[in-house]
Amino acid sequence: MRRPAGFTLMEVLAALALLALLLVGVYSGIRTATHSVRAGSAAVERLDAVRSAQQFLRRELEQAMTEQLAANDKDEAIFFKGDAHSMSFVAPLPGYLGKLGPQAQTLRLVDNGRGGQRLEISFALLPPGGKPLKPGAPQVLLEDVHAGSFHYRGLDAQGRVGAWRDDWPEGDRLPQLVRIDLALTGTVDWPQLVVPLRVDASANQRAFAMLEAEPAGAWGQP
Repeated sequence: MRRPAGFTLMEVLAALALLALLLVGVYSGIRTATHSVRAGSAAVERLDAVRSAQQFLRRELEQAMTEQLAANDKDEAIFFKGDAHSMSFVAPLPGYLGKLGPQAQTLRLVDNGRGGQRLEISFALLPPGGKPLKPGAPQVLLEDVHAGSFHYRGLDAQGRVGAWRDDWPEGDRLPQLVRIDLALTGTVDWPQLVVPLRVDASANQRAFAMLEAEPAGAWGQP
């Protein structure tokens, strides 16, 4: 009598092993593709966040106003405060933010609790009569900053172009130029941001004269 045709146990096991290898290959390909899509999406979102932060900061700093932020010990008006990790100034906010009129804005680099920093900004309405400001809750402009600093440049008492500084103690006047340097974690870079403060027509002319007087690439030097 002839035995019925069929698969042996070894043939079935071999087929299952090949199927498992095929499934592992398919899964690895799907996982790699998914990881690439997520990485690409994260890079695009990060680039958009950097671009939005730069556009916002440039617009607000260019519109900085000579409005009183506070007063010093001699009861003299302070219009601008700045050091290496924070700066305060007054500028009008865009209408889409729902905040009307000039706002006191404070930009800070603060610890994010994960070994890095984040860039935050807070706003406060200007109270009448020089009363103390009441800033609202800070809002995050940019996360995952590895390191950063703010720098300021203006004219000295003789009207000559001064060097870049990491503080601005002359609160009774605004700097001519503000530079924001950030080193970000990841693969997206922060293009160096140098902004002339357009306080008035003469200040604007001096700022652009300073830009024209500098050789190419000089703004990147502290």
